[in-house]
Amino acid sequence: MVKIVSRKKAKTENVYDIGVAKDHNFVLANGLVASNCFNKSHSTAYAYVAYQTAYLKANYPVEYMAALITANSGDQDKVQKYIANCQKFNIEVEPPNINKSEVDFTPLPKVATGETKDKILFGLSAVKNVGEGAIEAILEARKEGGNFKSLADLCDRVNLNALNSRTLESLIKCGAFDQIEPNRHQLIKDLEGVMKWAQDRNKDRDMGQLNLFDVAETTMPAFDSAPKHSRVDDFPTKEKLQYEKEILGFYVSDHPLKYAQEQNEIQDAISIAQMKEKKSKSAIKLLVMLAGIKHHLTKKGDRMAFLQVEDMTGQADAVVFPKIYEEIKDLLTENALLVLTGKVDKKDDESQLLVDSAETIEKVMADGVEQEEKPVTELDNYQNESTDEEIKVHQSIAEVEKPVEQLESQKNSPKKEAELLINENDSAKPRQIIILQLPVHKIPEDDSLFEDIEAILKEQSSGNEEKAKVAIGALISDEKQQKLVQFGREFWVEDGETTINRLKDAKFEAKILNCETIDSR
Repeated sequence: MVKIVSRKKAKTENVYDIGVAKDHNFVLANGLVASNCFNKSHSTAYAYVAYQTAYLKANYPVEYMAALITANSGDQDKVQKYIANCQKFNIEVEPPNINKSEVDFTPLPKVATGETKDKILFGLSAVKNVGEGAIEAILEARKEGGNFKSLADLCDRVNLNALNSRTLESLIKCGAFDQIEPNRHQLIKDLEGVMKWAQDRNKDRDMGQLNLFDVAETTMPAFDSAPKHSRVDDFPTKEKLQYEKEILGFYVSDHPLKYAQEQNEIQDAISIAQMKEKKSKSAIKLLVMLAGIKHHLTKKGDRMAFLQVEDMTGQADAVVFPKIYEEIKDLLTENALLVLTGKVDKKDDESQLLVDSAETIEKVMADGVEQEEKPVTELDNYQNESTDEEIKVHQSIAEVEKPVEQLESQKNSPKKEAELLINENDSAKPRQIIILQLPVHKIPEDDSLFEDIEAILKEQSSGNEEKAKVAIGALISDEKQQKLVQFGREFWVEDGETTINRLKDAKFEAKILNCETIDSR
């Protein structure tokens, strides 16, 4: 081993990637120490690994996703995200199965199984309260005697010293016995009597004793003699899913939000995974389940809340400030299914939602067309509405939506073309307003429509907000609706006429409205 005790700069030389068969560092003849350089070797290695990963994902998606979930089975957020990705690949993740599941997640490609779709079978190692010893005992008994016919058959064949009631209860509640007996509540009721019966049989075998059922086992299986509890109804769906979440960390057989998402009745709602890709201050709508609530008292004595929300793609944090909290506090109960609207807040690459409003999914779905909510799109990002005392922004123009039929009747009435509501109390009240006419085939869901306009407005900006008194608005219309959208305060300009000429040079239709004219209407 060589230890470097001092160093000094001699001169600049080219660096070469030296390949060494054994030692990473070695001593040269003159006593200097040479080492491998990583500029080429590491980049090549990473590129090769990236190529292998992409190849496996493209050509063996079931095997790749099964390995990926197994490798991250200790991280519930990642597993939930990967299971959501499986749906995009049309891969179904099945709950644990006592007769099929192995230690890890098992790929079941449709080519090999003859099924209509690819599947991944949940691994027993990811089930809470099921240890390595219990898994080993179950797999060994299954290998020796074949599939288990019932709960009693399993208890009779598996070493109960490695398999306690808590382990079996977890396996039942997460659905591992559903292929044998779908009534999970019934198996829980049977469990105590069946385990006592199996323990007694085990003692008899150890003592070398046989009973009547052992003699007749060739014609009637011994496990049929196990005691059974009187028939009971299965757990309600909601309770079954809660058990799955508790034991597996997420829902597998179903999801409380699945029906609402499949019906697609919550318009313009995005997933939590999609939210994490949005820019800060993006206006969004989420369809979520409330997984956790932490109520908080501010220094002023106002109540607010920090929420943990989740959907089928992952989890995220949400903040409810005092003003909004007072409006929606009755809805904030654990496991509530809510439609949340608000703005994305990014900090250190983590995204959270600043809640503006909340409604129950049932109410939104029941309201339907009668109370259709305004679509939440990227266009709303240009409206800087104040959500609470910590978010202070100026607002001069309110968004206006009108049906096309109403607008058609107003074409010859310029004074009523757009009702611009000016906030008299705003310290940054505009002197004039430039309105851009933007006819489109379909109103987009992103801000691509405004990129060229923003560039022009930034050219015209003097950087002095006090002098910039000309506000900017865009009247966007398609075949179905017309919307007036405000640009943020940072896009206001000082010289309206110059800006109009520049916009017209860029082939945009624009005109100036004086605020005095609007106020007099």
